[in-house]
Amino acid sequence: MDGTNDSTQGNFILLGFSNHPHLERILFVVILIAYLLTLVGNTTIILVSRLDPHLHTPMYFFLTHLSFLDLSFTTSSIPQLLYNLNGHDKTISYTGCAIQLFLFLGLGGVECLLLAVMAYDRFVAVCKPLHYLVIMNPRLCMSLVLVAWGCGVANSLVMSPVTLQLPRCGHHSVDHFLCEMPALIRMACVNTAAIEGTVFVLAVGIVLSPLVFILVSYGYIVRAVLQIQPVSGRQKAFNTCGSHLTVVSLFYGNIIYMYMQPGNSSSQDQSKFLTLFYNIVTPLLNPLIYTLRNKEVKGALRRMLLDNRGVGKD
Repeated sequence: MDGTNDSTQGNFILLGFSNHPHLERILFVVILIAYLLTLVGNTTIILVSRLDPHLHTPMYFFLTHLSFLDLSFTTSSIPQLLYNLNGHDKTISYTGCAIQLFLFLGLGGVECLLLAVMAYDRFVAVCKPLHYLVIMNPRLCMSLVLVAWGCGVANSLVMSPVTLQLPRCGHHSVDHFLCEMPALIRMACVNTAAIEGTVFVLAVGIVLSPLVFILVSYGYIVRAVLQIQPVSGRQKAFNTCGSHLTVVSLFYGNIIYMYMQPGNSSSQDQSKFLTLFYNIVTPLLNPLIYTLRNKEVKGALRRMLLDNRGVGKD
């Protein structure tokens, strides 16, 4: 251990899945394919939402930001993971680790808040349909997105330096595939009860508060939808809201499990695979969830393909 620490001055060693060498090659192939599909899927959502005039609505404005977040969130760690899986070099520079931690915390916080904003958008659309475009005007939509970004970045600006400045007594080996806050806290050679308490309090604000808001919003939405008389209208409302609820369940389920218990309560292997799930699987599934369950997005994709085919024939 000492030799390793001396030879990697200023660097961290991301142990990742090195205790399962037989899995590394398989994981490399699977994660590479998933990452490429994530890039294609989320880029497609962004392009379709921006290029199709039918999708210039608040819902797709927020969906565009969600897809951009998913792209950024995944790209903050997956390329480094692929590099480490593909060779014997598991190191990451101190600066690289700090950037990765800041982006991971910041973008994760923004996504929690953005999902709450999207729930409010669906609440207004279903419960106050006649006033929807007046309430969800462009200025309010932009303000809500800016607040989500501001709070997420502020949370990361507070927690990243505190986490990185914990005394590590020469330890450089991070028992994870990325510089994630719980893994870095576990490296500390001092009592971390105070910082774990701070993490919990901030997690209540960034993670649990938006989740409570989402659940309350959907309580009102369900009550309003059940009062819609035409079955077709009720089905359309459930489809639209169902996509968002599925995304919320995938994202929040893992986040709550991971960050509401930042210490040593879960096994490291379990922690790594859960982190991998919400870092690559969730961003991969989001475009599929919104396209497979949403006739408007499928219609926009169809129109784009037909327009491109027409241009090609001309």
